Amino acid sequence: MSSFAKKFMSASTNSRERTPDPLQHLRFALETMPGSRKYVFTPATRAEILSELYVAFWGNYTHMFLPGSNSSLPLNMTLSEVQNSAGFCGAGREEPVIPGRPCSHIFKKGESCFRCKDCALDDSCVMCARCFHATNHADHNVSFFIAQQPGGCCDCGDEEAWRIPLNCPFHPPSPESDPHQVRRYSSKSPPQEVPPVQNYPNRVAVPPELHDTMRKTTAYALDFILDTLDYSPDESTVPANEVDLRTQPSADPMSKDQYCIVLWNDDKHSFDEVIKLLCDMTNRSREDASILAHRIDENGREIIDMNTNVARLLETAQAITQIDLGVTIRRAYDTFREQVVEVIIEWLLDLTRSRLGTDTLILREVIAAELLSPRRRDMGPHSAGVQVESSLAGIPKLTRLDTLFLYHTRLWKKTRLSVKEIYASAISLSRDHKLAIAGHFANVYHRVIDAYLLVDREAETSIKYFALQLFTVPSVALHIVHNHKLVSRLLSIITAFFTNQIVDRHIVFPPSSSVPLDVDSFPFKSKRFMPVFSDLRYLCHTESVQALIARYPDYISQFAKTCQLFMCINPNKRAATNHVEYETDAWISVFNVTLSLSRVIKVYGEAFVKASVAELVAAISTVVHHTLLVCTMSEVRLDRNKFSPITFHEVIFGDAEYQIIQFDVLDGWVSFHHSLHWLLAELFKHVNLLTEEGLASVGLSTVRDIFLRKASEQAILTIFDFPLRVLAMIAQIRTGLWVRNGFAIRGQLLHYRDYMLRELCYDQDLFMLQVALVTLDPNTIIVTILDRFGLLGYFSGVAFHSTYEGPQLSSMVEEVLYVLITILSETANPSRMPIAVAVRREIVHALAMGPCSYTDLVKRVAERLVEDVCFERTLKDVANFRPPESATDSGLYELKDEAFDEVNPFFYHYTRNKREEVENILRTRLKKKTGVADPIIIPTPFAVTSGPFAIIPSTFESEALLQVMFYSLYNILVLTDNSGVPPSAEAIMDQALHLVMLALIERATVFSHLCAVKTFEEEKCLIDIICTLEHHEKYQTYKPRIEWILQQIHVQVPEEVQSRRRVFDISHVAPPDPADAKKRAAKARQEAIMQQMKEQQASFAINFDDADDDDDEYMEEEHEEHFSYGTCIVCQEDLTSGRPFGALGLVQPSRFIRRHPDSHNMYLNEVLQTAPSLDRSSNSAPATFPPSSAEILESKTSPSSNFEGFPAAYTRFGLHSSVCSHMMHLDCFQQYSLSIRQRHRAQATRNHPESISRKEYICPLCKSLGNVILPVASPAVTTLNAVPFADWIRAAGINILKSKADPLLDSLQFRNGTGEFVFWSAQDPGYSSALRSHHERADGIETTKMLETVMVVSKSFSQQTRHLRERPEPEAGERGAGIYLPEELIGYTISSMEIAQRGVYSSSGLMVDNLSESQMRMVRGLLASLTKLAGLHFKGRPDEGRDAVRQAVIKRLLPEWSRTSLTSFSYPLLLRDPFTVLVETAAVAPEMLRHVLVLTYYACLARTVIGLVYVLNKTRSYSTVQLARRGHEDVFGDVRMFFMSVVRHSPVFEHTATLAFETFGEARIEKLLYAFTLPFLRRASILCRAILPSAFPTPQTLPNDACEYNRLLIMLGIPPLSDLPNQDTLQNALSGWCAHYGHSHAASQLNCGVVLDYPAVYRLARLPLVLDNLFGQQDKALTCPRCNTMPSDAAICLLCGVTCCMQSNCCIDLDYHDRGECNMHTRECGGSIGMFFLVKRCSLLYLFANNGTFGQSPYLDAHGEVDISMRRGRRQFLHHTRWEEARKIWLNHQVPTQVARKLESSLDSGGWESL
Repeated sequence: MSSFAKKFMSASTNSRERTPDPLQHLRFALETMPGSRKYVFTPATRAEILSELYVAFWGNYTHMFLPGSNSSLPLNMTLSEVQNSAGFCGAGREEPVIPGRPCSHIFKKGESCFRCKDCALDDSCVMCARCFHATNHADHNVSFFIAQQPGGCCDCGDEEAWRIPLNCPFHPPSPESDPHQVRRYSSKSPPQEVPPVQNYPNRVAVPPELHDTMRKTTAYALDFILDTLDYSPDESTVPANEVDLRTQPSADPMSKDQYCIVLWNDDKHSFDEVIKLLCDMTNRSREDASILAHRIDENGREIIDMNTNVARLLETAQAITQIDLGVTIRRAYDTFREQVVEVIIEWLLDLTRSRLGTDTLILREVIAAELLSPRRRDMGPHSAGVQVESSLAGIPKLTRLDTLFLYHTRLWKKTRLSVKEIYASAISLSRDHKLAIAGHFANVYHRVIDAYLLVDREAETSIKYFALQLFTVPSVALHIVHNHKLVSRLLSIITAFFTNQIVDRHIVFPPSSSVPLDVDSFPFKSKRFMPVFSDLRYLCHTESVQALIARYPDYISQFAKTCQLFMCINPNKRAATNHVEYETDAWISVFNVTLSLSRVIKVYGEAFVKASVAELVAAISTVVHHTLLVCTMSEVRLDRNKFSPITFHEVIFGDAEYQIIQFDVLDGWVSFHHSLHWLLAELFKHVNLLTEEGLASVGLSTVRDIFLRKASEQAILTIFDFPLRVLAMIAQIRTGLWVRNGFAIRGQLLHYRDYMLRELCYDQDLFMLQVALVTLDPNTIIVTILDRFGLLGYFSGVAFHSTYEGPQLSSMVEEVLYVLITILSETANPSRMPIAVAVRREIVHALAMGPCSYTDLVKRVAERLVEDVCFERTLKDVANFRPPESATDSGLYELKDEAFDEVNPFFYHYTRNKREEVENILRTRLKKKTGVADPIIIPTPFAVTSGPFAIIPSTFESEALLQVMFYSLYNILVLTDNSGVPPSAEAIMDQALHLVMLALIERATVFSHLCAVKTFEEEKCLIDIICTLEHHEKYQTYKPRIEWILQQIHVQVPEEVQSRRRVFDISHVAPPDPADAKKRAAKARQEAIMQQMKEQQASFAINFDDADDDDDEYMEEEHEEHFSYGTCIVCQEDLTSGRPFGALGLVQPSRFIRRHPDSHNMYLNEVLQTAPSLDRSSNSAPATFPPSSAEILESKTSPSSNFEGFPAAYTRFGLHSSVCSHMMHLDCFQQYSLSIRQRHRAQATRNHPESISRKEYICPLCKSLGNVILPVASPAVTTLNAVPFADWIRAAGINILKSKADPLLDSLQFRNGTGEFVFWSAQDPGYSSALRSHHERADGIETTKMLETVMVVSKSFSQQTRHLRERPEPEAGERGAGIYLPEELIGYTISSMEIAQRGVYSSSGLMVDNLSESQMRMVRGLLASLTKLAGLHFKGRPDEGRDAVRQAVIKRLLPEWSRTSLTSFSYPLLLRDPFTVLVETAAVAPEMLRHVLVLTYYACLARTVIGLVYVLNKTRSYSTVQLARRGHEDVFGDVRMFFMSVVRHSPVFEHTATLAFETFGEARIEKLLYAFTLPFLRRASILCRAILPSAFPTPQTLPNDACEYNRLLIMLGIPPLSDLPNQDTLQNALSGWCAHYGHSHAASQLNCGVVLDYPAVYRLARLPLVLDNLFGQQDKALTCPRCNTMPSDAAICLLCGVTCCMQSNCCIDLDYHDRGECNMHTRECGGSIGMFFLVKRCSLLYLFANNGTFGQSPYLDAHGEVDISMRRGRRQFLHHTRWEEARKIWLNHQVPTQVARKLESSLDSGGWESL
């Protein structure tokens, strides 16, 4: 039977068994389910509901949804999962490219999204990683962020989202759309029934019957949801008593008394609180409670109890509400139905992700069509009650979608996010769908806002945020603003909300206009109103809506009414005598509101770019009208108790009388907030429309006429007075006249003038004064300004003031001059400066003060400019970037030299200090350039030639301004002559002269004549004053400027200047300046004194040298006795042999050393590719930072699943010792330890940096952690045994034969025949008894005390780590138990030192020369401890047993002593680490080091061969690197011969080895032999140099190009392997060792495996070059192996590359103080230390023994700055130096100290995690 027929049959037989109509069956099942299931919802219930839904949905057409063999869905799987896993019709693969279809990939939580500012239309346009990487964004301003919740979608392919075509290969535009065509959006309503998507190629023929069942099932499912939610509560409240509980609305037909308590998620309570609560209230175990708490967090709510005992349930619920957790009690029936709703929503969401055949759209279209249809009310026996009708009243043409929007608050977190995702999938179907859904959203928007502002517990999942996806789309915005009047609705919401017109949790509509604002009411304190303003801003920002605002006057008048509301709110009055009693912080919320409003004002104002002159003039008139209504108090807006009606008074200034407003800022109420003025300022910025020609076209001649249409001159003055009051108040606050008003007034001032915000408020006030200058008579404006500042008297010659004291008066003068200079020279708004120019100007002025980081720069520039597309481009144009070099630097931007020409020191955003700073920088630069000693900075001309503001410079012809200039200078001269230089004199002079210079540049002729004619005090004119100043000795610095001014005036009125100027030499030969002569004389005197001092110093030095020489001769005789090691860091006295002392050190357990993994080829390849010399630099730092686009592209290859971390299983345990280079007397050390104990007792709650139980302390000087004190030994003075090697071996053998048996020594060797000594084991029980008997003799007691510190720590670590050691060792309690110190302490430490030096360049020839003296001293100290340990057991022998131990070591090395079974060495030497034997020799017999070196090196070679056989046996050769030919024949000679002779003694082993050799070939084997034995030579060089530096110097004649191996063989005096044929003794030794090993192997009585140490350079896990690549391989890389999820806060272990859950509740070690997963992982991986990269926090985490600290992130953004927690969201790149720094900390075992230092520097009682 064909598969088709089969399918048909199975479907039909299947359906025959069911009721005829699956939909009926579904209804029946869902209606009866609550009762039949006893209200208990289980996973089986979910599976049953899903199955019913699917069957009803596809009827008999299963085959169109499921792959061939399936006739029904597997249980617990959803359709999309099955389709994707089976690849049904292309599911789960890349979508086919369909021109014109947008991407609309819906982001999952934790996915990375990209924004490109250069391409996107606005900030809401994002791309998924696939589209981003497929498009070109080189040098664009890209940011990336992680989706915090699902539901957003990728805008690639949507032509409304981008400024420029993205050219994404996956989403090309449709062929019929023309890229150059201007976008036209119509404001017509979309059709009622939304048509299916047009031109979609993957359609499938759908039988009408199937279409019908799909729609019907979907409709039923949606109606079921709505019917259930009809009864759900909007907010979580608990009924007061049983009666209320029983009368709650319910759909239960039986009204059964079974109730459920449901606990709701919120963002206020921690997991622990909820878990504890659940344990207490419901008697659950902690584990169950924890699972439940997680479910609440994930789903948003969970049932915590169900039963019929109503009283008990009520009591529980009320107890829970006490701690403000959301809780509801409902009938079990309703709760069960809500759980069904959750499954239905999950099913609908699954349908949006599924396909019907190849058609991926039809299922979404069906759902959208049903959402947009009205609901059917013929459902079931119970239709909802009255409650529903009221909540849905007033909404036209109600559809299911409207109701779902309104019921959104009744849902819980998981269902809310799912529904939002369903909506997102519907709007991405087509533009029609988007418009239809947006229309419905707009219909209910006001209700959505009600719920959001007043009801919703979980704001972040509110449907309100759906607005962001809709309102930013131009066509949608136009549709809903035009057809749904959304802007006016939003304005009325704002009005009603802030006037607190709220009834029954609804904002009143339409609002009453006369209700006053109260800034202390709830709405101002609510944090949620900000998004309402941003919605308004998004809408008004779209181009289409901007055109509407400009065209229709309603928009501006409604908006002006809303702004009116906020006029002059929260005014201030100066506290003149007493301090304000109660400082409220209401001002903060007021500022938040008005700044949000002012951002909307900016957008509203910008809309008039699209206006005609008539439309703009009408708008200005409207705003002026509304402003006057407020300012003249015609409308009840201002508080009558604080503001009084406007009155005028007459003022005489100079020769004229002025009628100006009477108001004293010191005494009246002044508010910072003038929203209508800000709006007016925005409108006046359209200077291109307000030109004379423009105005003439509407019958006006000047801007002044626009005002006069609505207002008289006095009224106009009234309008301008309000911003001026703010400026005067600011001046007074800055002067310190408002100090008694407390912090609140300072806070308001700082916000108002803040760089980022001033553009919205402070700069608008200044611009309003510029408007005033061109509207009214400039003299009147200047007099008004002086009057508001309280300075009319000062500028009329009265140089004191009743309120302003001395410095305050000068400061006010300085402030008023600042305002005058700004309004007369600031051109940005008057000239309508293009944004690119404005950005350039701001950046240039911000960087003129010196280089700064990007963050600092951004803080100095207005936010609108920073957010503009051109910001980064302009920054690159005017500044050079200095990338960070060291690990602590940030990147800096410095201004390019040519850009300094654009700097104006009087730029109005500079404070006085900055102005002076910049002036100095510019002068110095000009001095260098021009060579002029005192260069003059000439101001730039105003240069606005058209528009209403071109007449501003004519203000310089005004007499009032001249009077201001005159008295500024005159008053200072008078005060200086009377009582010395007054305060602020320099600043005032600076400003006044700048004003004069501006006047000369703008209006030289008129101004010069005025200067000469107009006289003031003492009949003097301005020229008189300037001439007096020219030679004033107190003001010499101004001389060059004054000369320039006089020259300019001289050009216009020569005789006036000549008659007044004292010296006016036309030839410009400057007379010799008396001051100059003084300076020269002073310099000559100074030089003479310096010369004299130099001579004295020289003669003193000569005498001093002589004295020194005498000392030297005397010293040499005593040199032996008093060798000083510096001073003790506690008592500061010299460290000499007179008083015992030691070096502070730390012995720490370590799993640092890596074994070579035999399972992975990549490691073998790495070894084959290592450089021949490890002492040459290996790390290639990247060339540039940030990396070039080529490097970024290259780095896209995904890292392996664990970031190439090293597998933790292949590490070797040992103890690592380090010193911090400081030393201390032993008795000082004991004192210091006591003081630490006292501190622990005194600070009982502190988390101390050291642990007393672990014997730790902190070095008092460098704060390093320590736990031992090591003896300090001088290098040995023994000379090496000079007998030739062969003779020495012969002699040694004869000696052994001659010597008597030594039973004591035999008893001290290991029983198992390894040849180790029991007294060198950490847990040897014989140590304490030997120590006791030693204490009876008094000599050398100090060394034993120090030895004791090492032994105590080693023993303690040894007891805890037996499971980590693989060495065969005796059981605890036997002699020789525990860690073997020569191998696992000293051998391990030296190996670690060697590994840390790999790849580090050694300048002087050998790696060992890089090591510090204190490291060498440490090695000697450890060896001295070994010597001492041996000595303790050989009491009474003069050599402390050295000779006996030496004999035993030789015996162990010479094979003839291990062959016979009688001796004690039954264990093959090749199974021991040869380096340990070398360490033993160094401890007892350094004189025979060179001979033992040769033996151990050859043992190492043989051992390496054995180890290699084990590795190669498991490796495939074809995947390893090929080597063309051998590279080290000179060292290794005949490799094959050696290789075979090592393995020939065991037939099985020989066979394996032969195979390996044949497969890998001689070249590769030689390279491996080289690589694996080089570390031995490096380690040996450290040991030998430490113990006998004189015997092992760095050879002088090292061939520099020789590889490291050869250089080390020369230094250590070892014959190379190629010389072996000539070394008979060595051959005998080798064959003996190998035979012993071979026989053991053949008899296989021991574990004969040899594991080699990893010989290459050690690296940490490899993090990607670009941080966002971490999120690209979503599924693979960042998965926590313990809980198998993607951690919300991932930590990557830098040692092994595993991902952990950081501080999460899923992976917790309950047996171990609830430690988190990072701590758990550390125990398995690094042992006591952990190093993690915290992905989201962008920082490193160092852990050590239950403490930890955070380290600097290795990633920096393109500006060279750290971005903690990815707050800024810029792409970040790995910074090589920082990464190396972290690697060094690890290599040098510095993590414990790193942690201790951080803890030491902070007194934390909250645990280090809170740092």
